[in-house]
Amino acid sequence: MSDNLILGGPQSGYKYEFRPDGVYLTVYPSVDGERLFELSDMRQILRDHKVLDYDVGVLSAAMREANGRPQRIADAVAISSEETSAPEEEAPARIIVELPRDKMKATIRYDTRYGAGLPTKEMIMDALNEAGVVFGIDEDEIERGITSLAPFVAAIGTPPIPGENAYIDRKFSLGVAGKPVIDEYDKVDYKDLNLFVLVKENQTLAIRVEQTAGTPGKNVLGQVINAPSGRPVPMPAGKNTKVVGSHRLIATINGQIVDKGTTISVDPRLQIKGNVGVETGDISFDGSVSISGDVTAGFSVKATGDIEIKGSVNAAYVEGRNVYIRGGVTGSDRAKVNASADLHAAFAENAFLQAQGSIYIYDIALHCRLQAGNSIILSERHGQITGGSAAAGNLIEAKIIGNPSFVVTKVAVGIDPALHQQYVELKADYKKDRARLKHITQTLNTLSKIDINKLPPERVKNINALTRSQFPLAGQIKRCEQRLLEIEEQLSQMKNGKIHVSDTIYPGSRLSVNSTLKSIQTEYKRCTISLNDAGEVEVGTY
Repeated sequence: MSDNLILGGPQSGYKYEFRPDGVYLTVYPSVDGERLFELSDMRQILRDHKVLDYDVGVLSAAMREANGRPQRIADAVAISSEETSAPEEEAPARIIVELPRDKMKATIRYDTRYGAGLPTKEMIMDALNEAGVVFGIDEDEIERGITSLAPFVAAIGTPPIPGENAYIDRKFSLGVAGKPVIDEYDKVDYKDLNLFVLVKENQTLAIRVEQTAGTPGKNVLGQVINAPSGRPVPMPAGKNTKVVGSHRLIATINGQIVDKGTTISVDPRLQIKGNVGVETGDISFDGSVSISGDVTAGFSVKATGDIEIKGSVNAAYVEGRNVYIRGGVTGSDRAKVNASADLHAAFAENAFLQAQGSIYIYDIALHCRLQAGNSIILSERHGQITGGSAAAGNLIEAKIIGNPSFVVTKVAVGIDPALHQQYVELKADYKKDRARLKHITQTLNTLSKIDINKLPPERVKNINALTRSQFPLAGQIKRCEQRLLEIEEQLSQMKNGKIHVSDTIYPGSRLSVNSTLKSIQTEYKRCTISLNDAGEVEVGTY
């Protein structure tokens, strides 16, 4: 063969090269996951060019791998210039126009059973016209397609573009809440906690941006394809807010923003000037609380919002969303602070601190029980955990763990104790409810075989009540199943728990990472404790 013959190319998805040393096939990777030709098409091209002795295995492998590299499939064949195109007298292949169900493209294929000649552009256009294809015709692709008998896409429709969904543009950010103020010298002022995100009466909280209409498309038959409009969204009006016009949400009182996703509310703020004690009694408030003094022994403060205590908590109980204690928490094992989000305190001694989010202590935790769903951080001043226990879902960070006297200090990461307890309790309730529903169902199945018209009215009333009770119970079981799945997902994500120690961890410390235990027998400096690939607790570099 004097000259190389090349059929196809990257745009066709394949390329045949008739070289002096053999016949080579290159199959290119598919861009959109759809290949326009089959093995039979590739074999037909070889037959058309008088290549009858070739390696079918290599041909099949090239099709399967589609790696864009040439594969030698046959020895060289003599191809004259007359053989590089179909003879004039040979009948052209029959043109087949394939349309998918959505009519968004037209693919040209060939039937070579009664002829293997190449069609002309006019033949292709006539076939498309006969099939009703009038839109999105790609003449450049047709020009390329008539150079071989490989399938190609001759027309592509315009897909519809859905409208944009409505959304709520919030005019506030809760990300600044609870971040201590940084002064002009870049010093952090932990006494100014920037606690609440506050709004004034009539202040705009959110704007609803309305949904838009979609842009219609058109298929290759010229038919218009309607586009769906965007979905609307309700205004997130909550407590102490009002919708103005149809798109603006404002506050109706001065207070603190509470954003629950589907609703935005404004909570009033309770301010207590002085201590919580005999002069106030226990505090229980639907909103946020600010206390300028201490919470004294034996009293409690409970709030649905955030709590700021400028003094200390002494053998008392405090429960809120975010809890900020500028002083310490002490109380001979009778002090307990529970935060449904984050908890901040200057120091803690002989106390139980629990947070679903993170615990931040700015000095020392001495003989305490600390439990956090996310992290426990002691990075300021002494930054020391000594005695007691500390458990967090993801991270514990401290300067010092334990002390030179080898006091026992238990530190665990990789499990959220509160979430695990919730899971255990929920699992028990779920099992009990399923047993109850099964009993009700079996009882009703038995009663269905009895003619209730013959039963006393009181008995019929009890049966009807039992029938009605199964539906709310089934709903409760379904919700319980969903919550169990959510908790399982949260627990499964706690796989990479770590303990960071920026100064020293002393012997006597007992560590647990993802329930794998390790007792510290020697002193370590600046280290990170985590699980290695073998699932063992490893002390590494900080």
